[in-house]
Amino acid sequence: MPTVCLVSYTSRSGILLMKFSATHFKRYRQIAALLWKYGRSDLAQHLSTEEGFGLDKNPPADGRPKQDAAASRADPVSPEQLADDLEAMGPTYVKLGQVLAGRPDLLPDAYLKALARLQDKVKPFPYAEVEQIVMTELGVRISKAFSRFESEPVAAASLGQVHRAALRDGRAVVVKVQRPNIRQQIAEDFEVLEQIATFLDGHTAVGRRHRFLVILQEFRLTIQQELNYEREAHNLIALGKNLQEFKLLQVPQPVPDYYTRSILTMEEVQGQKITTLGPVARLELKGAPLAEELFQAYLKQVLVDGLFHADPHPGNVFITDDGRIALIDLGMVGHTAPAMQENLLKILLAVSEGNGEAAAETAICMSEKLEEFAMAEFRRRITQLVALRRDQGLEQLNVGRSLLEVSSIAQANGLIVPSELVLLGKTMLQLDEVGRILDPEFDPNASIRRNVAELMSRRIRQDLTQGNIYSSLLEVKDFTSGLPARLNRIMDAVTNSELEVKVKATDAKMVLDGMQKIANRITMGVVLAGLIVGAALLMRVATTFQLFGYPGLAILCFFAAATGGFWLVISIFVSDYKSRKKNSR
Repeated sequence: MPTVCLVSYTSRSGILLMKFSATHFKRYRQIAALLWKYGRSDLAQHLSTEEGFGLDKNPPADGRPKQDAAASRADPVSPEQLADDLEAMGPTYVKLGQVLAGRPDLLPDAYLKALARLQDKVKPFPYAEVEQIVMTELGVRISKAFSRFESEPVAAASLGQVHRAALRDGRAVVVKVQRPNIRQQIAEDFEVLEQIATFLDGHTAVGRRHRFLVILQEFRLTIQQELNYEREAHNLIALGKNLQEFKLLQVPQPVPDYYTRSILTMEEVQGQKITTLGPVARLELKGAPLAEELFQAYLKQVLVDGLFHADPHPGNVFITDDGRIALIDLGMVGHTAPAMQENLLKILLAVSEGNGEAAAETAICMSEKLEEFAMAEFRRRITQLVALRRDQGLEQLNVGRSLLEVSSIAQANGLIVPSELVLLGKTMLQLDEVGRILDPEFDPNASIRRNVAELMSRRIRQDLTQGNIYSSLLEVKDFTSGLPARLNRIMDAVTNSELEVKVKATDAKMVLDGMQKIANRITMGVVLAGLIVGAALLMRVATTFQLFGYPGLAILCFFAAATGGFWLVISIFVSDYKSRKKNSR
């Protein structure tokens, strides 16, 4: 495959080269144009500036008020243009826009609203391709599999679109059809993005701190899961089973034998999206019990079941005709292990109760620490963040936004939080928005505190019923039964002077290497000094062997000393330069 080199300049490393494929030149050009266009907009200014005192850093000399930054540009851009540009670049970037639409910690509100349309208002693909895909996947024509199949899609998203239909027995269903050739296109997009992420991680400070390649790999895994409609069908079945006790919630179930990797047929939800409810409909809706049960269900999903719907934005929440809540689109789900569930519960409680110290301590325990981790600064900023939110009133505290800000502060201070925490923050943020639509007076933090005790008792009962307690008892039995024999072996080793204690220091090798380098340099200096002194003494000895009119042996000693001294100075400079470069990284 032909390659060319993209040259980038950095002030620390000089000229840097990145190889890329010439077959992806068009995509490189599109990405560069997108970065150039929005790198000069108010979006970039929002991302690069911190909250200050509200003062203009460069006031005009004449004292007149400055023009708005967007208005003063020759080519202003709007949030709607960003959504259009991402849509034009293809499904991978549409999906990226959907993810950014749920991150108010990264983008201004105007951009969040503009990107929200990418969730279900993407340009659909032709019905002829839908027919071909359904026939290929099911092995029969649409007219054989369905008694009715609407040609116009109900909704079109980045990865597929949804059509209303009816089975041969008359049951109303919806059919989710994947976009044609989308897997190949997404694979090529990720090949380009991985090259860029690898370059940034290896040559920029922001890349090393944020680890773009790791984030991109998680994004790739999420899209791969969403492209597998069989997995989504299994998620629908599992979540429906876990939420059976919640009578006000509905999870549409897939139709057996009518789903594959590329199409998914499921029960049709008779109702409307929560975002389309009018003021009169909201007044008639009993929103308080719906919001309370929705939060209970999500806390159970995260803290007990370990499987939760990770994309509950308002477009994925329906109000059924009988006044219940229906959750759709389970392509994106989160998984939490038991140990992670406990950590998430601790940090969730700490934030909801306004306890900044406990939130910081839990975040440190559950995260990966980099070499440059600033513990004191991280604790200070987390405590300050939670205290600020607490002073505004616990009923106004947004737990989801606070969790996302915790992850942002962690990255800025050299702490890599687990992806489960970011996903939980995004989920709680979207859930908070849904809860306030259902009931404007709903307090999600109070709901968390009300339900957490019951959830903890349920977790304990679940561990008992699943037999986890028996495995723990068996381990205790093995420990107690083997303890006397182990103690006897230890005492015999002490008595026979056979007990050895090995201490392994983490930095011992580095210290020894440093001491060896110092000893080598000192020895080299002593040898060179001896050569110089010996050469000076030999200058007084008369000999027939002469160089440049002086005793030859003395001159040879002087040459050896000069060569050794020059080599020693060069090696010292090279070694120090490499050490400084390594420490700067």
